[in-house]
Amino acid sequence: MFTFEETWLHRVNPSVKLILSVGMFFVVLFTDNINVLVNMTIAQLLLLLLFSGHPLSRLLLLLLPFGLVFVSSSMSMMLFGKGDTTWLRWGLVHVTEESFFRGLHIGLKTVNMALTGLLFALTTKPVALFYSLMQQCKLPPKFAYSFMAALRLMPIMADELRTLRMALKVRGVKRRAGLAGFYETLRLYAIPLLAQSIRRAQRIAVAMEAKRFSMARGRTYYYRIGFSLRDVYLLLFFAAAISASIYAGQHLPYFHIGDVRYKV
Repeated sequence: MFTFEETWLHRVNPSVKLILSVGMFFVVLFTDNINVLVNMTIAQLLLLLLFSGHPLSRLLLLLLPFGLVFVSSSMSMMLFGKGDTTWLRWGLVHVTEESFFRGLHIGLKTVNMALTGLLFALTTKPVALFYSLMQQCKLPPKFAYSFMAALRLMPIMADELRTLRMALKVRGVKRRAGLAGFYETLRLYAIPLLAQSIRRAQRIAVAMEAKRFSMARGRTYYYRIGFSLRDVYLLLFFAAAISASIYAGQHLPYFHIGDVRYKV
């Protein structure tokens, strides 16, 4: 179990946080000025590092895969893109000024979307999210509780997989090499796990029906999720970050290029 410090971001209404995260996703998606994207990346990175409540070492570990995605997504455009100002040509590799900035543009978009999703995941509890969706967004309880039950089943299935692996190891079952061995291993694991999942899902469905989860009227909640000033703070932060990024990107650019869709 990871330990973390709860900050004001953890207490923002999950539905508000979800809507703002989706809005930020579309803002990044339709932003083609590379200088603006750099500023947005810095703003989201600061928000993650300062207010996620997780230690720096864990955040750097979580950001490592996104760094690899940034390199892979940007390099594919940098090395094989088209342009007029050639920087390097070696066989199939053709690096131009235009392809370099377009590759950097794609990589920054990838990192921005990853930061948005990571910030939401690290500061939002699944139970609070579904309760907020039911109370503020009027999501039917039968769907919300079904999702929560599915999330609860995931660690249970992981434990069952570990138990099954140990049982096969105790019985001396070894995996054979080749394609036949792969299918045999798949059969040994898939059939017991599938049977257990079906039985458990049936018991959960019967229990939910007995608790009248199919009814949408007159339902009470143990957890009450409401709005607060923290929701306004997050909204103001995103609005200020976008406005400052656009202004600084246009008046204090890092690169001489603006919109990467057009020729440098």
